[in-house]
Amino acid sequence: MSTPTMDDAAKVLADPKAYTDEAGLHAALTHLRANAPVSWVEVEDYAPFWAITKHADIMEIERANDIFTNSPRPVLVTRQGDEQQAAVGIKTLIHMDDPQHRDFRAIGANWFRPKAMRALKDRADELAVQFIDKMAAEGPECDFVQQVAVNYPLYMIMTLLGVPESDFASMLRWTQELFGSDDEELQRGTMEESMGALLEMFQYFTELTASRRAEPTDDLASTIANATIDGKPLDDIETVSYYAILAAAGHDTSSASISGGMAALLQHPDQLARLRNDMSLMPLAVEEMIRWTTPVKEFMRTAQRDYDLRGTRIKAGESVLLSYVSGNRDEDVFVDPFSFDVGRDPNKHIAFGYGVHFCLGAALARLEINSFFSALLPRLEWAELAGEPAHMATTFVGGLKHLPIRYRLRA
Repeated sequence: MSTPTMDDAAKVLADPKAYTDEAGLHAALTHLRANAPVSWVEVEDYAPFWAITKHADIMEIERANDIFTNSPRPVLVTRQGDEQQAAVGIKTLIHMDDPQHRDFRAIGANWFRPKAMRALKDRADELAVQFIDKMAAEGPECDFVQQVAVNYPLYMIMTLLGVPESDFASMLRWTQELFGSDDEELQRGTMEESMGALLEMFQYFTELTASRRAEPTDDLASTIANATIDGKPLDDIETVSYYAILAAAGHDTSSASISGGMAALLQHPDQLARLRNDMSLMPLAVEEMIRWTTPVKEFMRTAQRDYDLRGTRIKAGESVLLSYVSGNRDEDVFVDPFSFDVGRDPNKHIAFGYGVHFCLGAALARLEINSFFSALLPRLEWAELAGEPAHMATTFVGGLKHLPIRYRLRA
């Protein structure tokens, strides 16, 4: 088996600022798919890893979850970040492997099944109208990300958890600081200070657990607080980790898809007109918005034994980075992948992952995006960009952090 030399283009995957320049990022990833789809990456401050950029290879590794495990390195962070996460002892679903992952996933699974989503649809539609009414009142200009997109999915996931509205602002701040730790505008400060946001969230959810155990209620928080595995209740780290991943990932991913979807429609007015004229395309348009934005940029896996991929030997103990951003532009899978097509069908995107770790909240994300744009487009008389969109610096979860728009809405 041959071992390729490092391709410098792969360094973008460990550069948070690279994700603020979509043209440059995609140019590098296109090069990698064509010339070095399995590429060794060594970057200062990071433990080395293999960059996996082809759709088929990402799916192959996702399927082999007994060989490529989430533990001990589920996401790309610096060596210091690896050490700090290990010290805190986080145990979210993305840190787990089967059978533990299967058991913990089952705790919240019923809340995200089709029956539960049908029950949530009225709430999703109601909130969509409320935020579009706010857009109308605050118009004719707004920062669509900060005034709309970050709040709508936050209200949805907090409603599901049963968190009081008075705490929504704190939750938004914590999630933005956690996922924005690589962005100079959003970060709290040093790595240690950023970990403070995590600890504050942990403290909040520890108190929520105690409250739900003392007085159970009909919400997801109560389900988590009172869950048992093998007859034993979850410990503090396990319950808090469960809340944290749902609150943070369940908010930021949908926010990125909605804001990125809005930007894509404004940047492709032909597709906006097409969708407005045929709203039956909405389910396909939602999938295309998710593919186009790919809010979760990557996950890491660690090989438990030697594995051969495209003639390259990945050795036991080595990490691989699954670049979903690259996989969702793979020319071998998508016809004209750099075209935004609201009627794209089929659309085999992997923005929600694949296999046993497929995103638990995928149905909720689809519901939110569908409800929002189904409410917005019939009222949207016209809209245009009012400035340059700005992307968050990140290597994990994120999208636009600012989207200035100018618009007119029907009452």
